[in-house]
Amino acid sequence: MRYGYITAPVLGALWMVVLSVTISVAMSFATGDPFRPSIWLSLFWGAVAAIGAAGLIGQKGALWGVMLALIGVTLTPYGPIGRGETGMFATAVAALALGAVFVWSVRKILHDTPMGALTRHEFEGAIIRFLTGFGYIFFTAIVLIPFYVMVMTSLKNQGELMQNPLDFSIDLSKGADLFRSYDELFTQFNFGTYMFNSFFISVLTVFITLAFAIPGAYAVARLRFAGQAAFSRSILLIYMVPMIVLALPIYIAFSMTGLRNSFWGIVMIYPVTTIPVALYMLQGYFRGLPAEVEEAGLMDGLSRLAVIWKITLPLSLPALASVSLYVFMIAWNEFLLAFMLLDDPSKFTLTRGIASLNSSEIPRQHLMAGSVVATVPIMALFLGLERFMTKGLTAGSVKG
Repeated sequence: MRYGYITAPVLGALWMVVLSVTISVAMSFATGDPFRPSIWLSLFWGAVAAIGAAGLIGQKGALWGVMLALIGVTLTPYGPIGRGETGMFATAVAALALGAVFVWSVRKILHDTPMGALTRHEFEGAIIRFLTGFGYIFFTAIVLIPFYVMVMTSLKNQGELMQNPLDFSIDLSKGADLFRSYDELFTQFNFGTYMFNSFFISVLTVFITLAFAIPGAYAVARLRFAGQAAFSRSILLIYMVPMIVLALPIYIAFSMTGLRNSFWGIVMIYPVTTIPVALYMLQGYFRGLPAEVEEAGLMDGLSRLAVIWKITLPLSLPALASVSLYVFMIAWNEFLLAFMLLDDPSKFTLTRGIASLNSSEIPRQHLMAGSVVATVPIMALFLGLERFMTKGLTAGSVKG
C-alpha cells in the first residue's frame, strides 16, 4: 500500500463513492428526482480520476482536463451517478458538482503523495486527510439530513405529502403560503402557550438548580467535613438509575399529593435531575480557582458568604453560564416527566404539546412544524452562547 500508484487509486475510489452518495442524496432532496449512485462505477472512475489527478498535482491547467472528463462521464449512463429519471439540467448540475468537488478535494488528499514509494509520514498523511474529509461529510450528514427533512416536511401541505412523501424539494412560488403550518400551529394548536410554559419552567429550573448547586459545589470543593470524599464521588449516582424506573413512584407520589398536572410539580421534579450534573460541573471549576484569593478576602474581614458572593462567583461566570445553558437545555427538551405528569393542554410544555400532535387526525406537517419550533430557539441559544459553554466546561480541568 505504501506506493503512490496504489494509495492514490484506492483512496480515489473510496472518495468517489463518498462524494457520489453525498451528491446523489443532496440532489434528490433538492430536486425530488431519484438520483442513484453506482458504487462499482464510482470505484472505477474514482480510481482512474485519482491516478490522473495525482500525476498532475501542481499543474492546475492540466487538472481541468481531469475535471472535464469526469463531468462528461457523469453525464452518460455509465458515470458514478446514475441518470435514471432525472432531468437533464439537474444531471448537469450533479455532474459539475461531482467533477469540481472531486478534483479539488483529491488535490487536498493527495497533495503530498508522490506516485512512487511513500514514506510513513506521506502515507499516513494521505490516510488521515481522507478520514478527516469522510468524517466531516458523515457527521454533517447525520446532523443536517434529519433537520432538513423536518423543515421541508413542515413547509408542505397534505396533498403534496400524500402525492410523494419522499419528495423533499420546495416550491418557492407558493410564497407566504409555505408557512401555513406554522400559522395554524400558533392559531389552532395553542403553541404560543406551550412555548411560554417551557420558557417559564426552564428559567425557574435554572434558578433553583443554581441556588442549590453553587453552595453544594463550593462546600465539596473548599470545605472539610465528614463524608466529603464519598459525597463528591456519589454526586452522579442518580444518573445510574434510569428515569423510567422512577416514573411510577413519581407518578403515584405526585397524584397523592396533588402535584400532578401542575407547574409547581414539574418545577419541583426537574431540578432533581439537573442539580447533580450542575454540582459535578461546578465543583471541578471551584477546585481550579486559586484558594489564595479567597483566603486574602477572609483575612481582609469578609465572611465566607461574602467571599463567595464578591470573589468566587464573579470569577466563576464562565462556568455559571455554561451550567445555566446546559440546565436550560435539559429542562426545555425534557419529555418523559412532562408526558407523565401533565394532562391539561393549558399547562403543556413544548415537548408535551408536540407529542399531542402525533395523531392520525392531525396532518404530519404540523408535527414537523412543531419540532422546528422546539428546535430552533434552543439551537440559536446554544450557538450564541457556545463559547461560554466551552470555556466553562474546560475551565478547572487543568490546574497550575
